[in-house]
Amino acid sequence: MTSNDRVRVKGVDIHRPIIYGNTAWVLTQEERNALPHPDHTHRWTVAVRSAASANDSDIVGGADDLSYFIKRVTFKLHDTYPNPTRTVDKPPFEVSETGWGEFEITIRIMFVQESGEKSITFYHHLKLHPWTAVGSGEPEIPPLEAAAKMGPVHSWQYDEIVFHDPYQSFLNILTAHPPTALPKVKRRPIPFHTANPGSLEASKGGVPEFTQEMEKDEAERLDAAKAKLAQEYNRLEGLLSEKENELKKVKEEIEKALQES
Repeated sequence: MTSNDRVRVKGVDIHRPIIYGNTAWVLTQEERNALPHPDHTHRWTVAVRSAASANDSDIVGGADDLSYFIKRVTFKLHDTYPNPTRTVDKPPFEVSETGWGEFEITIRIMFVQESGEKSITFYHHLKLHPWTAVGSGEPEIPPLEAAAKMGPVHSWQYDEIVFHDPYQSFLNILTAHPPTALPKVKRRPIPFHTANPGSLEASKGGVPEFTQEMEKDEAERLDAAKAKLAQEYNRLEGLLSEKENELKKVKEEIEKALQES
């Protein structure tokens, strides 16, 4: 490695699309009886994967090997699990378990040494029970037999890891491994997202797949959220300025009254 390799390339942003989340399956009675904890009702896998899916794959995402820029992933499970902090040093970056309840999983991604980047953390709510539409009247936790007939439950979030001003050596690694492009059009069901309730029906019928259209929709939702935050910030800033002026006026009136007394 030359000294130039450890120089940051200013003005360059390069990103890598990933997904994180889980898929869950209802256990059969036979599977439950074979477990050391027969009260467990579901088998699940939580993972960090590339956003694109391989052709004819039976999993969400995972077309690309991410180990060229991800060194390890740590999953912090509920404390009731033995060894609740699970560290995975090679792909696939995933943990599979059984259980009966939903909980929040902390996902920490550490990058390869060449990156010089700090780790990042995501939070994922483990989803075991089928998605339901708000106001549909369907039970949030259906009977296990009914849930089993609905098939696996998928809960995945798309994100983009952006590297600002990367080291030259790391930039070389990234450019040598371009990510597989997401399909332009819908080929399979799409992952359901609570921010887009209308996607519930489109998520049914098989293993979901992220698309460029979804990527665009997500970007538009983020832009809309940012615009709303900026609007609220400007409103509060104006309100603060108004209150400061009122306070200043009150102080001036008090000071004037003291001088006249």
